[in-house]
Amino acid sequence: MLFLPDGFWHSITWFGDSGFLLPVAAWIAVWLGVRTVTRPIAWRWLVLFGSAGALVAASKIAFMGWGIGSAMLNFTGISGHTMLSASVWPVAFWLVAAHWEPRVRVSAATLGWVFAGLIGLSRLAIYAHSKSEVAAGFALGAAVSALFLWRQYHRPPRLHWVLLLISIVSPLLFLRPGTPAPTQDALGLLAVRLAGTERPFTREDLLRRRQRTGID
Repeated sequence: MLFLPDGFWHSITWFGDSGFLLPVAAWIAVWLGVRTVTRPIAWRWLVLFGSAGALVAASKIAFMGWGIGSAMLNFTGISGHTMLSASVWPVAFWLVAAHWEPRVRVSAATLGWVFAGLIGLSRLAIYAHSKSEVAAGFALGAAVSALFLWRQYHRPPRLHWVLLLISIVSPLLFLRPGTPAPTQDALGLLAVRLAGTERPFTREDLLRRRQRTGID
């Protein structure tokens, strides 16, 4: 895709991995929760981010356990990488730029959304997701970050760049860069146990079912 080597896209896609971004999101909540004045903001972030994460997990479990998806849209669940990226990166960049004027803060958040879009493209480039799944992930993640930033627009809490650096580096102490977290496999196991099936439902199963029955 876009005449770029596969290695480039695999490197980019890791910046949306749950093993990397979930700790970053947690650190953001910690930094905001340390001060009493910003503690309600931390809770707001956790509720918004947690709700989106739960929706992504539910969509994947529903498909892998019961085959709930759309063959017509090639949809097997919301892209977690894209949702995490569109949620976390705009907020992280915006918090670092919070002590500057609104125009700079908006530019920083926009850079985060552009980066999230690039990560979404990487999911397509390595054939990990379909267009509908990436679009759903970006829409959900962007809604989380946009709503969070809109509520903080006039009184932005500050997050020093050193704290952001700590947030980004800390996952690297436990997870080698480029190594995907076993989130998908864990959700597959959970889906199988909940549905009582022998194995997770796959994209190939969905497309074969459509060819056989015409059901989308």
